[in-house]
Amino acid sequence: MKTAVVTGANRGIGLELTRQLLDSGYNVHATYRSNKGGLEQFDSDNLSIYQMDVRDKMQISNVVQSVDKIDLLINNAGVADGRWQSISEIDMEHALEVLNVNAVSPVLVTQQSLPKLSNGSKVVMMSSLMGSISDCQSGRSYAYRASKTALNMFSMAMKNELDANGISLLIMHPGWVETDMGGPNAPLSTEESVSGIMQRIEEQDMSMSGRYVEFDGSPIEW
Repeated sequence: MKTAVVTGANRGIGLELTRQLLDSGYNVHATYRSNKGGLEQFDSDNLSIYQMDVRDKMQISNVVQSVDKIDLLINNAGVADGRWQSISEIDMEHALEVLNVNAVSPVLVTQQSLPKLSNGSKVVMMSSLMGSISDCQSGRSYAYRASKTALNMFSMAMKNELDANGISLLIMHPGWVETDMGGPNAPLSTEESVSGIMQRIEEQDMSMSGRYVEFDGSPIEW
């Protein structure tokens, strides 16, 4: 049985990933920061749930140590910014927190997980189309955009090292999804988005390592 670790799994995309991974026969280790949320609905011997702040190295290490192996690591945990409309509105302290959670923490989780990753493992970074510099025409969402662009660069910087160990890297845009972060006007349900993400994970191999794609497989310009 394959083993997956999913961060930020208590709601939205992370919760649906947990559901579909369990349905696909994975042994899932799901994390949440402060509230189990929808994870409480599951009754499965193949699910382990942990409270873990992705900014806390010790908490991450404790979770990783409880896992025998990691075939699939999905760095899904993330936060929105203040949707500031102008430079003058930016709360710099909040902006730094967004960068820490969305860009630095996935690298920290991956770093701590390396001993349990091996040849054939896959690492998924949940990025966004908003991380694309080419696509940034409207501006705004300053910290969120910057955090996802930084995540993309962190990911590509680690790609060669992961490749050398047979670990494939996938950078995903889940689409505009109807979640707490995406809002009620989003055109995609979590089920539709995650179904696509699961297909991308299934088809992912070393020849595709480092690709930056939408949930439906469409490539995204950096």
